Amino acid sequence: MGEPRKVRIEFRKNRSVRRRSGDLTRALSADLEDGIDHPAGERISGKGELTRKRTVRTEAAPRHDVDGLAVAPEGRDTWRGQVLNVHGLETFVADALGRVARCTTSRVLRSLATDQRHPVAAGDWVRVAGTGETGVIQAVEPRCRSLCRDSRGRRHVIVSNVDQVFIVGSAAQPDLKPALIDRLLVAAESSGIRPVVCLNKADLAPPARLVPLAGVFARMGYPVVICSTRTGVGLERLRAELRGRVTAVVGQSGVGKSSLLNALAPELSLPVAEVSRDNEKGRHTTTTARLIPHRFGGTFVDTPGVRQFALWQTVPAEVPSAFRDIRPLANLCKFPDCTHTHESGCAVKDAVADGLLDTRRWESCRQLAGSDAASGGTEDMSDWPPEGDD
Repeated sequence: MGEPRKVRIEFRKNRSVRRRSGDLTRALSADLEDGIDHPAGERISGKGELTRKRTVRTEAAPRHDVDGLAVAPEGRDTWRGQVLNVHGLETFVADALGRVARCTTSRVLRSLATDQRHPVAAGDWVRVAGTGETGVIQAVEPRCRSLCRDSRGRRHVIVSNVDQVFIVGSAAQPDLKPALIDRLLVAAESSGIRPVVCLNKADLAPPARLVPLAGVFARMGYPVVICSTRTGVGLERLRAELRGRVTAVVGQSGVGKSSLLNALAPELSLPVAEVSRDNEKGRHTTTTARLIPHRFGGTFVDTPGVRQFALWQTVPAEVPSAFRDIRPLANLCKFPDCTHTHESGCAVKDAVADGLLDTRRWESCRQLAGSDAASGGTEDMSDWPPEGDD
């Protein structure tokens, strides 16, 4: 962080009572019994709304490739570290020597009026006050390449400061969800994160079921790895992708993310669980995102399984630009504001009709650009291949 500058920020409005209604006198005149529960007096303060704001120090020159408010520490007696994982009110931070401290978050950071669900996320670089095994997080540096989703109208940062993401899907148990992979690809593209598509559990399905989908993503330029922890296929390719990078591993529950990490680095010994036989859904063995250094010169970020992934602040008009196969076709449409649904002269629909564009990708783009994406709809997506195909 450079030389800090002072700015005025707003705190969450949760520490002051709501102002009394202006027409209270008329309401009491109309119904005297209704005024029994009203307070008899009201405290008057000269500050008013100013009590919810405060002057803090931030980074002098914010860059365009970062996000979040960088609050500078109040004192000089702090040290820099990276957040390994956040567990409730406790945050585990590692310093430059690898020592881990159990930290809390300062009240200033917890009280900031932001759209984030939590001020600190795994992968953040922070400034900590304190020595030894405990400390207090005083500042959070700006984030680069953060993977996030919408959580009840707030921004849930799953992990920040990552180089690439392994998007893991399973051939079976649970069934493959291509539309979820599409959403994760869009989230990675919008954040500048390099995606790698991993089709795990290849031993549970014939290659004829996986190769068509792998070909769809490979034609767009995405690295695609068909792998299996039981047979070992694809593991050497994944090890080569890991070297020198911070890699987040994401996917729905039960696709074998922790098993895949154990196969790549057996010394990790991460807990795993079988898929439920009743509903063929995975069990949550990983409860929070955490950074795990590995022997290939980089870091894993093991994340909890997702059963819902709503994109954060999705703008329908910008969704096609996040699809590599649709982006060049959208520029050839007759109308610049074409929604690729009903317009005449739509190059995207023509490409689907001519077999040049995968129909499932077009439908996935339409779903993301529709109301489901904006409202944080559920991921009730069709399996692959479509019913009736071999």
